[in-house]
Amino acid sequence: MALSQKLSARLSQKLILTPSLQQAIKLLPMTTIELAELLTQEMVENPLLEESVEDPATPEVAAEAEPVPDKPDEKGDDTWDDADYEYFFGEYLDDGYRPRQAQEVRELPPIENTLSSKGSLADHLGWQLSLQTDVGEIRDIGEVIIGNIDDDGYLVASISEIADLGPWPVATVEKALEHVQSFDPIGVAARDPQECLLLQLRAHGLGGTPVETLVLDHLPLLQNHRVPELARAMGLPPEEIKTYLEVVRHLDPKPGSRYTPADSHYVIPDVYIIKTEDGYKAVLNEEGLPQLRISPVYRRLLDKGGKTSDETRAYVKDKFRSALWLLKSVDQRQKTIIKVATSIITFQREFLDGGIEHLRPLVLRDVANDIGMHESTVSRVVNNKYMHTPQGVYEMKYFFHSGISSSYGESVSSVTIKQRIKKIIEAEDAKRPLSDSKIMNILQREGLVLARRTIAKYREELKILTSNQRKVFF
Repeated sequence: MALSQKLSARLSQKLILTPSLQQAIKLLPMTTIELAELLTQEMVENPLLEESVEDPATPEVAAEAEPVPDKPDEKGDDTWDDADYEYFFGEYLDDGYRPRQAQEVRELPPIENTLSSKGSLADHLGWQLSLQTDVGEIRDIGEVIIGNIDDDGYLVASISEIADLGPWPVATVEKALEHVQSFDPIGVAARDPQECLLLQLRAHGLGGTPVETLVLDHLPLLQNHRVPELARAMGLPPEEIKTYLEVVRHLDPKPGSRYTPADSHYVIPDVYIIKTEDGYKAVLNEEGLPQLRISPVYRRLLDKGGKTSDETRAYVKDKFRSALWLLKSVDQRQKTIIKVATSIITFQREFLDGGIEHLRPLVLRDVANDIGMHESTVSRVVNNKYMHTPQGVYEMKYFFHSGISSSYGESVSSVTIKQRIKKIIEAEDAKRPLSDSKIMNILQREGLVLARRTIAKYREELKILTSNQRKVFF
């Protein structure tokens, strides 16, 4: 059978992302800081982009900086003029084009709030080691021990592993460990929580007491607050066991955490919600964003009167197209963010007035239908964006939550229910904390019908302990 080649026409539809559309989609999920970095980089790589100054030059200065050619170019076959760029990018091509200026809506933090130097746990222990240790070998082993202590203050390496690093005798390593365990904070360099609590009890003169026996021999029962079982195991009255439990409650199971606080991450809002006489208004935070425009000097190289080579004109054309699409994409991004923020204001107006208790259930589809865009576009817009509201700074994704129907026929946001659970637990009697079933009954009386497992799930998401673990013994 002979094979033959032939041509045939076929009509089909395909979804193709053009480079300009890909660029617009890429800009949507960017934060204000990321966008500023991108624009700064583009301004360095593209000579046709320049930062707009607030005070435009006088006509005399502009005339000197941007000379107009004396006579027209004889070349008339340039296809550049066939593209109707004036129709699509007219506002960006105007020499007087100035990007909209960001509105000043907040004050910068004082300089003393931005300068800080935090000492680490290793620095604190190393300082004590240098002051309290005279023996060179103990100091060397102590430095190794300190280097193997985690942020909570626990030793993560075994005695044998540290001894092999020297090599040092095991007895000498144990002596150095005892020396480091005497440092502040008390309980540091312990190998497990039990040893950490025992070090603190002995440092407070409670060694050999029933409290030490409680931690040493009955730690599992102690962790679960099994008072009757502890009383039977130790042969003591429950009231006395409760007194010992209160002593243990004041110990610190993570002594190193106070010296390794989490770094503060400052959030720069992308959108500000301002209350006006007519209601609420969304304003973009464009502080720090380079205000770019097309350079009039380079753009005139494309005019018919410019005396430039074909190679130069081709280079400028390419950069010209790239600059125009970037400005168009940035402008479209800003407009889309404002649309989404304005739609959120429409749906969550009660929250802006009253707080979390009035947060309404909201899904991406609601906002997408409201502004006439796809859900994926709304998802990209709210990703990694923050909104400054009269109720505080919230991530834009915070306003999107599922709802639970109440007996009154209205849907209540899951965030509102979590907030209600938190307040119920905060107001409970510490001696008799509420169980998940009792919290469920309280919410049912308020018209919120939830299962007990849902209450437990929300409590765990709030990082609240069980009722047995919350119980306080006096």
